[in-house]
Amino acid sequence: MITIREHNFEQLMGPQSVSSGYTWVDARELTRDDITQLEEDYGISSELLADVMDLDEQARIEKEDEYVALIVRLPAFADDSHGINQYCVPLGIVMIPGTIITICQSDSVILEDFARNRFRQYPVQTQEGFVISLMGRAAMVFIRLLKYLNRQKNLIEEELHRSVMNDELIQLLSIQKSLVYFTTSLATNEILLEKLVRSPLFKVNNEEEREFLEDVIIDNKQAIEMANIYSSILTGTMDAFASVISNNLSIIMRRLTIISIALMFPTFVVSFYGMNVTLPFAGNPFAVFGILFLCLASAFGGIWVLNDHRSKRRKRRTAESSRKKKRISRSPHSAKVSKRGKIKKEND
Repeated sequence: MITIREHNFEQLMGPQSVSSGYTWVDARELTRDDITQLEEDYGISSELLADVMDLDEQARIEKEDEYVALIVRLPAFADDSHGINQYCVPLGIVMIPGTIITICQSDSVILEDFARNRFRQYPVQTQEGFVISLMGRAAMVFIRLLKYLNRQKNLIEEELHRSVMNDELIQLLSIQKSLVYFTTSLATNEILLEKLVRSPLFKVNNEEEREFLEDVIIDNKQAIEMANIYSSILTGTMDAFASVISNNLSIIMRRLTIISIALMFPTFVVSFYGMNVTLPFAGNPFAVFGILFLCLASAFGGIWVLNDHRSKRRKRRTAESSRKKKRISRSPHSAKVSKRGKIKKEND
């Protein structure tokens, strides 16, 4: 869908005001007819349109015969089975004298904000200012989405503390994937912003645009730092939960091993009395109760032996002794004794 919008502004030039502006061609969710129209009416090359349609295209600036083209990475949304998934899409910006064209294969909240004039104090009077404003708005949306992902991560962690389920782990993987997309996109946008500062293809018109470009660079770096920090925290969290799951699995396997080994003792007793030979107490009618008691006693005895109660007792004793030492060190009597010892040493 292609929408044409006129941007007209009044600029003060000395004692008089001069009207200036440009035409913004907003092309989103392109069809084949839209691509054909962009090629025929505005002379945009098919190679540039193919690059914009590529989700993995990196941010850059290049010069063609009749226009200057930029590619910027913007955040986008997609619905999946586990909620809203964040990813990034390339935005193509074509600067023709008197016309600026934005090309995006999907819808974007940033373009929607500019279409509905939901921005304040952005230098959009010129085409270069409009490009800087787009990138500044993109940096702010990146920061907002990063904070949202961090809140979602904290909520999922609380759920995982109560019960480790596959759905929560998959949601953490989705958040980690979104953070990777954001980190790479912000890194390429940072390279593009550094190029805009010193590139002859992109001329900053006034001091306001130059200061705003510096602010955009700072916001983009802040978003990169936030993405790196959140990604590192999420990686450590997932490693910790993986260790907890592995530890719980080892405890369960240890218990099952103890039970299976303990059941070998009554199996040995029963198999011994199952032999077709003369055995002790074979003629006693109450021998079955004795054998049953012997099986139970051997099973519980094996469990008690294999549980390693000695190590548990040692751990309890060491923990109790450390607690007693802390209580003694914190008691006021020990403080008085220590003070008396210090006074005696000073007198000596």
